[in-house]
Amino acid sequence: MAVADDDWRLRVELEDDKPTLLDRLGLIESEADELAEELRDSKLAVTHDDEVVFVYARTAKELDRARALIERELADEGATARSISVEHWLEDEGRWDDDPPGPSEDEEILAEGYAPWEVRIPCPDHRRARELADQLAAEGYGIVRRWRYVIAGCASKEDAGALAERLHGSVEPGGGQVWDALQGHPFAVIGPV
Repeated sequence: MAVADDDWRLRVELEDDKPTLLDRLGLIESEADELAEELRDSKLAVTHDDEVVFVYARTAKELDRARALIERELADEGATARSISVEHWLEDEGRWDDDPPGPSEDEEILAEGYAPWEVRIPCPDHRRARELADQLAAEGYGIVRRWRYVIAGCASKEDAGALAERLHGSVEPGGGQVWDALQGHPFAVIGPV
């Protein structure tokens, strides 16, 4: 059985003194009427946050029908909405299309002081690891050296891939991501087990 995607929503901003639409949608304790039933028959989810009502649907066409119903109900009440807008969920960005873009996950991790991506580079011996760590630090990388391993922090997966290719290292999620995944476990295996 497929799961319905509610990738579209109608945002209805109501006037402060017009709670009747919320009543009619059954969102405030009262008897639900024809509008609430029509929306339920279409299997549309309805929520609200103060004076903003959200109607969720699979398609923009379903929202057009819901919008017509809501506008009719508002007209019957002699009310108007401050605004009614259609919004679409942008899966790749994790936001509604009318919300401003936020920082990427990598940018959030960088802001917390962690490198979102790391390149782990095994060296033949301790001396070479020390030399490589100094070289990469001079190039501006955040470095952690553990005996014959060098770990270089990178700001993006692309940067990490380029460094790993240059130095024959391996790309892994960075410190913040690893820390969250390990739930605070203080050890990470960096060599062969």
